[in-house]
Amino acid sequence: MTMTSRRHPIAGNWASLLLPITEDDSIDFEKLGEEIDLLIAAQVDGIYSNGTAGEFHNQTEMEYERIQEMLASRCWATGTPFVIGACQPDPIIMLDRLRRATIHKPLAIQVILPDWWPLTNLEAIDFLQRASEAADGIPLILYNPPHAKRVLTPAELSDVCGPCPSVVGIKIADGDDAWYAQARAYLGEFSLFIPGHHLATGIKQGVAAGAFSNVACLSPHGAEAWTALMHTDIDAALEIESRICAFMDSHIVPFRRERGYSNAALDKLLAAIGDWGPVTTRLRWPYRFISEQDAKGLRDRARRMIPELFAR
Repeated sequence: MTMTSRRHPIAGNWASLLLPITEDDSIDFEKLGEEIDLLIAAQVDGIYSNGTAGEFHNQTEMEYERIQEMLASRCWATGTPFVIGACQPDPIIMLDRLRRATIHKPLAIQVILPDWWPLTNLEAIDFLQRASEAADGIPLILYNPPHAKRVLTPAELSDVCGPCPSVVGIKIADGDDAWYAQARAYLGEFSLFIPGHHLATGIKQGVAAGAFSNVACLSPHGAEAWTALMHTDIDAALEIESRICAFMDSHIVPFRRERGYSNAALDKLLAAIGDWGPVTTRLRWPYRFISEQDAKGLRDRARRMIPELFAR
């Protein structure tokens, strides 16, 4: 599979826009602007808003507007690609967010499948076709994470996304060799974005176009350098991946597996460990967040295990 076979060339290391939350649960928009500027300075391949770690599920529509305006204005001023997440569990609100996102002319708009009740394939096709109409020519990326009410197989994703030419990319979890074989068989025309800490494997498998990356949460600059290395020395990149995964498995995943924290809490923990910007571990109520002390305690460990991510 080559890039030219895909519906759209969108690819690379994309950094998630995380919300700086204050003690009174408001968004600190001054710090949000500072964060955007730091991500732009790191020269990531792009920035995306309103993913899970961007807490799209826990913001007002006025806040949604302001977040997208801040991202779009700064990215347009610097020529930085950006994707807006219009995600929302309610399909009516999601279509409204999508329509409002089009005025900013992002490279693409990310959506999820409405999930209070899981959609059938026919319902999912109907939703994506209506979303395509609302997007007014802007490409769509479908976000189907492991915690979705219905996680689609590669064959099901092909059935759902194939009839909707506006869907050019899919953000998903990867799997074993059998999963990669299915992805090659069914999803070759889509830009696939897999978990950031598996990106070198996905590149070697000839499947991944990039990642909306948790590694970029830890170190935007380091994730960008690591992504570039995959195209010049894949074996070296895979060796770094093995240590990234070891760090995640030993020091990050236990917060979810054993203590019940959300994926958003884990991504904000990574940003606080990386200590590259103004984002703390705090999530907006009612979600629990990991302490800053836990983050500080893991900084030296991260730099010892994967120094390449922090070399400047």
